[in-house]
Amino acid sequence: MKEIIYSNYFWQDEDIRLRAIEYEDWEGHYYNQFDSHARRLLECAVELPPTITEAKNFVEKCSEFSSGNGRLMFTIEKLNGENIGGINLNSIDERNGTFSIGIQIDRDHRGKGYGTKAIRILLRYAFFERRLNKFNDFVLQGNDASATMMKKLGCVQEGIRRKVIYTNGDYHDLILFGLTKDEFIEKEKEIQGV
Repeated sequence: MKEIIYSNYFWQDEDIRLRAIEYEDWEGHYYNQFDSHARRLLECAVELPPTITEAKNFVEKCSEFSSGNGRLMFTIEKLNGENIGGINLNSIDERNGTFSIGIQIDRDHRGKGYGTKAIRILLRYAFFERRLNKFNDFVLQGNDASATMMKKLGCVQEGIRRKVIYTNGDYHDLILFGLTKDEFIEKEKEIQGV
């Protein structure tokens, strides 16, 4: 096979690349299931103990964008090929132009900006290739890292759904964030210094 030249590749930036989930990614999925704190913040619940079978089934179901549930699932990797997490485009409403994104960065790669970079790539795809107009998402109360990331992306806090998630023995708020295509364009200009 010829060497792939990534210099003009849409799905990457200077540090990370998004790619289709491959069968070998089951181990990363399995590994992340043991980070109960992060999974609770992502799924708003404590999941059952992980199994290798579940991890392999998940990867098989989602590989090559074949999930069939309307989610586009990607693996996030560093440019050297190291798998550092996963991201997906979901809740796509073509009629109204809305969507959401789910993301998990492996524990040993958090706090380095990889999540923000991965979401920016997916936002460019959603806004400029899919003609979607509004990114809607939420952050579980206490997930300060994700709330900070949303603000860094230019998202606006649109409200709070009070006491709607029960986990860890208490009810928690969901903090609602949104970003329009026009707001994203303005933020991109700001980042590029235009």
